[in-house]
Amino acid sequence: MKRGEYKLSDSHGRFLRAEKNGREIQDAAWASGRILLSNRRLILAGNSGKQTIPLSAIQGVEDRYDVNQDVASVADYIALRVPKGVILIAPKEFEEFEQEFYGAVLNEGTFLARHPAVEGGVVQNTEWERARLKVEEEAVSMATVSGTFVEIRLDDIGDITTGRRTIIDDSRLVVEVEHSDEETSVQTYIAGSDRQMSFLESLLRKGEEQSEVSLELSDTDKQVLTALYSGVSPFDIPSFLGVDVDEVEELYVRLIDHNVLNEVRIRHEVTLNARGRSIASDVISDQ
Repeated sequence: MKRGEYKLSDSHGRFLRAEKNGREIQDAAWASGRILLSNRRLILAGNSGKQTIPLSAIQGVEDRYDVNQDVASVADYIALRVPKGVILIAPKEFEEFEQEFYGAVLNEGTFLARHPAVEGGVVQNTEWERARLKVEEEAVSMATVSGTFVEIRLDDIGDITTGRRTIIDDSRLVVEVEHSDEETSVQTYIAGSDRQMSFLESLLRKGEEQSEVSLELSDTDKQVLTALYSGVSPFDIPSFLGVDVDEVEELYVRLIDHNVLNEVRIRHEVTLNARGRSIASDVISDQ
């Protein structure tokens, strides 16, 4: 490897080109081979030869790109947009490779961040400052130059918004992500180049999808979420709503299992997490 380059992942798997020069390749077939990822390059080596893709040439991550049934039958692959099309990669250790890939394109970059930009629903007076990101197994960690450390857990993401803002006299793409900081709902704003934000948004959206499991809510469920969102203590919910204590306990257990509530104590002192706040906010809006 070149000076300053180091290996991040070395595995076997399958890969194919799904699009070339703007046209889908309907008869694309998987090729098996070695998938090598460094902090500078992605190398795909198979029986037909070796293809080297500089990470700087990868423009973004696409959604599923099922050009035919063979591709659609593969549960886990990553679709990378490159200058001449789209390449699909399905390593055997997919989750490990995916984490290393996002780390390769995000960990060495510099960003601007505001944290918390919003705390408990109240806009804060925080300033933009330089920050670095680190992609971990279940979270994106951020450290700012002032010494602030933020952990955005991928399974605790509420709403994600993107848009352009003028920051330090320059128009930049900003990702606004809602998550939890201990028991408080916060929003963290992160800005960078369009390419950086494309990768970051893609990664955070995957976390958002983990939280968006279809959930049937009863009227009592909605009342409980709304009451918690309004600040009612979980211990006061039965008397506040006139509902039997055992029924509320069973409801707490179900919502904890569906990752809508965080369990604080065995006796079910609970707080809304980012997903729960998002659902409760939608319920209130619909009333």
